[in-house]
Amino acid sequence: MKSSDILYLQHLHILQEELIPAMGCTEPIAIAFGAAKACAVLGEFAQKVDLQVTANLIKNSKSVVVPNTGGLKGIAAAAAAGIVAGDADEGLQVLSHVNPSQYNDIQAYLDSDKIDVRPLDSEHTFDMIVTVYGATSKAMVQISRYHTNIVLITKDDEVLFKQGSSDVSVDTSHTDRGCLSIESILDFAQSVEVADIQSLLERQITYNSQIADEGLKGEWGANIGATLMQVWGEDVKTRAKARASAGSDARMSGCELPVMIVTGSGNQGITVSVPVIEYAKELGVSHEKLLRALVVSNLVAVHLKSGIGWLSAYCGVVSAGAAAAAGIAWLHDADHEVINQTLINSLGSVSGIICDGAKPACASKIAASVEAGILGFHMAKQGRHFKDGEGIVKGDIESTIANVAKLGRDGMRETDKVIIDMMLD
Repeated sequence: MKSSDILYLQHLHILQEELIPAMGCTEPIAIAFGAAKACAVLGEFAQKVDLQVTANLIKNSKSVVVPNTGGLKGIAAAAAAGIVAGDADEGLQVLSHVNPSQYNDIQAYLDSDKIDVRPLDSEHTFDMIVTVYGATSKAMVQISRYHTNIVLITKDDEVLFKQGSSDVSVDTSHTDRGCLSIESILDFAQSVEVADIQSLLERQITYNSQIADEGLKGEWGANIGATLMQVWGEDVKTRAKARASAGSDARMSGCELPVMIVTGSGNQGITVSVPVIEYAKELGVSHEKLLRALVVSNLVAVHLKSGIGWLSAYCGVVSAGAAAAAGIAWLHDADHEVINQTLINSLGSVSGIICDGAKPACASKIAASVEAGILGFHMAKQGRHFKDGEGIVKGDIESTIANVAKLGRDGMRETDKVIIDMMLD
């Protein structure tokens, strides 16, 4: 197989690995999934649960409503829902089959104080160990690095499954993201066979548009999306910001509609797609062109986030907003240089927005990030851009991305600790 064919398949596999459906905020949903899976291994109803989670999981589960629970919030609520009514075979849609008649059972289990939640010290920001106890047996499931990545399963201390090394530092289940560059992404978007990506991206268009519609119709969160439309009207830039924000409004407040996630995040999945969809409508481009633009925005988001990690103090929608702008630039037939400068302008503007947990305010951060991305595109289109050495900006896109990754991964590590301390105080 030629190296170009290998690169093609790598890019395609990354899209397939990243774009998966999820109901609700992915961190509490991952906890529900882990609890449901542990119960399935146990083979009986759990009489007691020991849940160990890293600080970032606490941060991103504390303030969001768990869908299909009747409005419950938090880590213990997610675990209770997974135990009482979860279906582990559904992955991140583990709570999709919960019946409202089970809400009282979930609440009763939560009130019974059977769930013990403790912090987990790990080298990974995403790590959890769920141990459930039956009448005579116990089962344990460890999920590490990302939301459905089970690395260890035991029953009565017998290892049933083990992935990678003992410190779970080796990820053998995902395609190496190191193959990505902005140039390779743009080349792939131009050359990819539409049939290879059509069903996946059409599902993203359908799911993420539906939750944006719901966010504008209902009373969700702080109604950031609706506020933007009511105050600034319905021009395409406002629609791009408002509909993406509205999807987050609904999702953070327990809406039961699924979304197609990217980089492990529904908010980022919404942000990379909905603004591009709105601009495609405004420009009247072909469906194929929209699909190729979504290839750009999704893979750029993965590339930007890969060096940072899935959970950090660096707000992920900053990367997603910049990636959406790259997709919007693609719709305008921008060349590689304009797309590169669009990304540099966007990242040079709003990098440093903190992640202080999943919550309704995420919607306003989406609006700010999409705004910065669109501004960055219009600057680049007119030949205006931030220059090498101005802050974290470097003279080329890959060096700028590397700087942003270092900022988010290393520079904001202490910030993350301070944020978590504040949230738990």
